[in-house]
Amino acid sequence: MAIKIENVSYVYDKGSPFETKALDDVTLDISQGEFIGLIGHTGSGKSTLIQHLNGLLKPSTGRIWIHQNEITAPKVNLNDVRKKVGLVFQYPEYQLFEETIEKDIAFGPIQLGLKADEVKERVIEAMELVGLDYETNKDRSPFELSGGQKRRAAIAGVVAMRPEVLILDEPTAGLDPIGREDVLKQIKMLHKQNGITVILVSHSMEEVARYTDRILVMDQGKMILNGTPGDVFKHSQKLKEVGLGIPQVTELMDRLKLKGIDLGDHIFTVEQAHDALVAFLGGRNHA
Repeated sequence: MAIKIENVSYVYDKGSPFETKALDDVTLDISQGEFIGLIGHTGSGKSTLIQHLNGLLKPSTGRIWIHQNEITAPKVNLNDVRKKVGLVFQYPEYQLFEETIEKDIAFGPIQLGLKADEVKERVIEAMELVGLDYETNKDRSPFELSGGQKRRAAIAGVVAMRPEVLILDEPTAGLDPIGREDVLKQIKMLHKQNGITVILVSHSMEEVARYTDRILVMDQGKMILNGTPGDVFKHSQKLKEVGLGIPQVTELMDRLKLKGIDLGDHIFTVEQAHDALVAFLGGRNHA
């Protein structure tokens, strides 16, 4: 088990007039190597939850384990926790600060006390994993890059730490469609090649439907849905009630079904809709 969360609650500004319960008795297991999508409207608790997973926040009540090590135990070494759990915040390019891409990505491994040759090895590996050629880009300023390239460089800085769990908070926010697709493909490739556990926080139903194995839905600090994309998107009315929805393609398939054109269930992406339509038309032509 990569992550175990047991009865975790968290209260902001406890005892003040602004007291807010951000997490409410959350219990969850995440297996090693899973690709998880975490969704919910603003204020649902998802960002608070992920900040607990590398010790940025400590639960008001409850316990958390990362790879069987309880990170909520007294006197836990949070530096060791953060080596295992890499957290990429929203708009991570704002965290870029060094004069070259190589120096920026090397910053984390240097803090681990690694020798220069191992630091360089990790930088090269991380850049390749996120699709940035080392020789072409190592001496460039991070601020010369496009938005998507900056995002990938920032992710590489976390990947260079070789975390066992990678958490990404809205990694495609603010990018154009090509940039979003590019970043998500690199994250998926990183997941496949390294077998690490990935948690993708997103507002996009299309993103989580296309890339994740399991979707967790939060509302008012609680986990209200937990299952495969097929399981979760069956609850379209419940998702709409909490300010979310289903992928546009799935909504279109539902409308076609009402008109007598049934292309099948569990269609969440354009590619799946294309294949289903080809199969449907092929069957009609054959008939």
